[in-house]
Amino acid sequence: MTASRAMRGAQDVSEATRQKVEKIAREVGYVPNRIAGALASKTVNLVGVVVPSLNSSVFPEVLSGISSTLKATPLKPVIGVTGYDLLEEEEVIREMLSWRPTGVVVAGLEHNEAARTMLANADCPVVEVMDVDGTPVKHCVGISHLEAGRDMARTILKAGYRRIGFIGTKMPQDYRAEKRFKGFVEALAAEGISLADQELYSGVSSIETGHKLTELLLARTPDLECIYFSSDVLSVGAYMHCLSKGISVPGDLALAGFNNLELLRGLPLTLATTDAHRFQIGQKAAEIILESQSGEHPAQVVTLQPEVTTGQSL
Repeated sequence: MTASRAMRGAQDVSEATRQKVEKIAREVGYVPNRIAGALASKTVNLVGVVVPSLNSSVFPEVLSGISSTLKATPLKPVIGVTGYDLLEEEEVIREMLSWRPTGVVVAGLEHNEAARTMLANADCPVVEVMDVDGTPVKHCVGISHLEAGRDMARTILKAGYRRIGFIGTKMPQDYRAEKRFKGFVEALAAEGISLADQELYSGVSSIETGHKLTELLLARTPDLECIYFSSDVLSVGAYMHCLSKGISVPGDLALAGFNNLELLRGLPLTLATTDAHRFQIGQKAAEIILESQSGEHPAQVVTLQPEVTTGQSL
């Protein structure tokens, strides 16, 4: 009984006894039965995190924000990946909720009806992250991707470019990229400018993809002055293409991406991008879950402001 109380973190066990029990547990490789614990407490010390991809540092940075906030608590994140597939997301959410987690963090506001119903009826706090352009189930932390697209369009127009192209990947499955594209086109249209060309690619973002799609777009529309990309990974690939073909950036072609990824730091030229505050989004989502442990809290919608940096490529 003493060992059980020590492993549960009960307050009536001395620190010396707790350390002794934990030491023996590590030595024998003991793993507690969380299912049995959940039957008694109705929850486990897990926070489900549902994301569409781990292929780039976009969502790992959100996870880092969540983990840094939960580190000093008994709660641990567990991750499910959906591959931008709403049916897969439904299955991941169902599995996550079956473990009776302390909270669930889900990327995006778009879900199928079954997934949305499960999230709405969950007996734990649910926080949708990354996006605020829509109707949250309850708590929500993110940026307006519509406004992020508009901001970049205004920045590009202010720099004097008029022959503008767009390259996006995972479209239309990536709803947030779709919203940025929509905001971008709207802001251009408000100034009487139409896209000179566009390439909407259904595959995933990669440097190689950015390289190839930029080559394709320029072959089709060689007089482009600027290209806006749905991600920094693509803009880095475009920069590699420009270097290989002797195209001056921004003298011959201006480039701009999205996400302010760490990989931009190692380039000889600083590329324009938008900071979406991914780490801070993860932190705030975890804070909401921790706050909700003390009782029911009103729905929170936390909107962070996307920040455009022009770098040296505009």
